[in-house]
Amino acid sequence: MDPALLRLEPWTDADLALLRLVNTPKMRGHTGGPESEERTLVRHRRYLDLVPSGTGCMYRVVLEPEGVAVGTVGYAERPWQGGTVHEMGWNVLPPHQGRGIAPAAARAAVAAAARTARHRYLHAFPSVGNPASNAVCRRAGFTLLGETDFEFPPGRTMRSNDWRVDLRAVPAG
Repeated sequence: MDPALLRLEPWTDADLALLRLVNTPKMRGHTGGPESEERTLVRHRRYLDLVPSGTGCMYRVVLEPEGVAVGTVGYAERPWQGGTVHEMGWNVLPPHQGRGIAPAAARAAVAAAARTARHRYLHAFPSVGNPASNAVCRRAGFTLLGETDFEFPPGRTMRSNDWRVDLRAVPAG
């Protein structure tokens, strides 16, 4: 994917519709399944609060030249192994999958996090059974630290890979 064909735009109230599009059994199959409307609204409010609270940033992924939103990518603080890190996640809508959009969006979000994030490390925790998301991590420059038990959503433990980027090592740009 040519990075020039991809734009990240900060999350706005209008992106609730996009969040609903990724809240499907197919899209959320590795993360506990679709959320209720109430949980979706809570997630949306949390995404809106990331930048004002200084705890992260959520983006809609826009494909050019069409100017159409094709997914989401972002990062937020989370406790991890006795400290605080940023956790990254992404979604690309099914008609746009397999084109390199997710790795390109993840790389762009890593670069943004390197400029603004308050913690040194950014992690991603895809299920060990999710080869597509693990490939995104690899292609986006994350380092695999190994397998771990990871709670997501709250109350559900899944076996995940722990991928990490040292934000201090990301080239300025």
